[in-house]
Amino acid sequence: MAAQFGRRLRRGATTTAVAAAAVAALSASQAPAAPHPGDQAAAGATPPGDSAATGNSPYHTDLPPLNTPNKPGASVNLPVTGSAEAGIPASVLAAYKKAEQAVAGTDAACRLPWQLLAAIGKVESGQARGGKVDADGTTFSPILGPALNGQGFALIRDTDGGAYDGDSTHDRAVGPMQFIPSTWATWGQDGNGDGRKDPNNIYDATLAAGRYLCAGSRDLSLATDLDRAVLSYNHSTEYLRTVRSWFDYYNRGTHEVPDGTGVLPADTGTGAGAGAGTGTGTGTSSPSPTPPSTGTTPPAASPPATPPATSPPATTPPPAKPTPPPTTPPPTTPPPVTPSPAETFGSLENAGTGPLTATAGEAFAERVKVRARNMLGAPLARTPVTFTLVGETDTRFAGGKSTVTLTTGADGTVTAPALTAGERTGAFKVTAVAGTGKPRILTYTARVTARVADTVARTEDKALTAAPGAAFADRVEVRTTYKGTGVADTAVTATMITDAETPAENDKGPYFKDADGEPVRTLNLTTGADGLLTLPEIYADDTAGTYTLRLTTASGATLTVELKVEAPAA
Repeated sequence: MAAQFGRRLRRGATTTAVAAAAVAALSASQAPAAPHPGDQAAAGATPPGDSAATGNSPYHTDLPPLNTPNKPGASVNLPVTGSAEAGIPASVLAAYKKAEQAVAGTDAACRLPWQLLAAIGKVESGQARGGKVDADGTTFSPILGPALNGQGFALIRDTDGGAYDGDSTHDRAVGPMQFIPSTWATWGQDGNGDGRKDPNNIYDATLAAGRYLCAGSRDLSLATDLDRAVLSYNHSTEYLRTVRSWFDYYNRGTHEVPDGTGVLPADTGTGAGAGAGTGTGTGTSSPSPTPPSTGTTPPAASPPATPPATSPPATTPPPAKPTPPPTTPPPTTPPPVTPSPAETFGSLENAGTGPLTATAGEAFAERVKVRARNMLGAPLARTPVTFTLVGETDTRFAGGKSTVTLTTGADGTVTAPALTAGERTGAFKVTAVAGTGKPRILTYTARVTARVADTVARTEDKALTAAPGAAFADRVEVRTTYKGTGVADTAVTATMITDAETPAENDKGPYFKDADGEPVRTLNLTTGADGLLTLPEIYADDTAGTYTLRLTTASGATLTVELKVEAPAA
């Protein structure tokens, strides 16, 4: 993918003719022949899936020199000498060879040659803009193709939310091997072992290209399979011929040059282009074409005759015109600065948030934690993230807020303030939102559960006594609580039992009365406001003695109350 697409397309007719001539020359030197446009179906032009790797984006059409890097059959590991065009930047060349080895280890039958990767890298990005990559193999600035908006190019609407190409409307080809985001999402690789799949990294991109070219059961030592692979990268016979030209050229010999000193395509850096050509390098420019000769020599022009010297008539010079005052040009507004992918927000992810549950009135043990990443997948600092409580809830962040905005730290993470549950029980949502234009949203479900009584106790300790056959003078009053706070609507079972060791219902002694006035010794009751419950009146039968009343809650809280039936003192 080159920077100056307009110029490249205008040169298309001429370039195609040159390409055809070059391919004819290569065919004469035993190079595999490129198919005629009408033979594309036979050559297997349809790639795996429904789209070419580059989205059929434009590419560099420069052809290799007619002189070969070295005589046929020479070693491909030559010293740093020879034709400048045969030089490949060190990191780029290392990436091609590493990709060849990696693919050979998993798909030896494909027989991927690194020279094919070099040929594609040449026409797609001029070997990563002449090798302008850092120590890890990542381009100093992103290599981006034009927006594939259907205006002169294919129409491919955004598939990645701008995460790779910075464009949330249409896709663009990305990186030194010019993958469109949808293809990268499937074929992206981690070629340098840094844990990320970055299309702008030469090691990641070349390994992805190698695996893409080897898709299916291709054997790239066969001309037909190699043609299918190249056409799957870009559906163009002219593209295949150009790649074939460089493939044959690199097969005849190449050498390593320092990063950043590779020869750039002739059309780089001229005119207004897409992001792929914004870098600079030591490229050459195309020479101006020489006008064709007509075969005849034009006659020499005669020098003009010198007029006789005459005295000019005396005239009065016209009055001098007043000089207009200099005009001050209007101030120029500088174009907006487009941040690089490393500075552009790309995605938002959960950073380890646990279950969000709490009992009414208590603080949540967990807090929402998220991480922002840039378009290259690395953590992004100073990214605003807005946390919002959504739904019917009286739960609040610290300070009583339902919405709060914080920024990510150096590791790209930010943690929301602590949540405190209100009295309203049930589920609600917590959202984390980052980014503008097409924001990323994470949604978490939170739940507030009702308090469950952990204690049931009497409100006073007065002894409870009654004479045989009489009613107890005092009523039993209890309160159910959770951590000291009264819990209303708590189910309580009151049972007259034989004893605490073997709590069976007693068939004698104190009893309650049902609606019909009949004795009952078990009642199911419910606490009222603040967890208070007053038991119905208790009656004693004619049997004197000490009896036990047991009260239990569904959560297992238990209380025993002693009841004495004895005759009054004389």
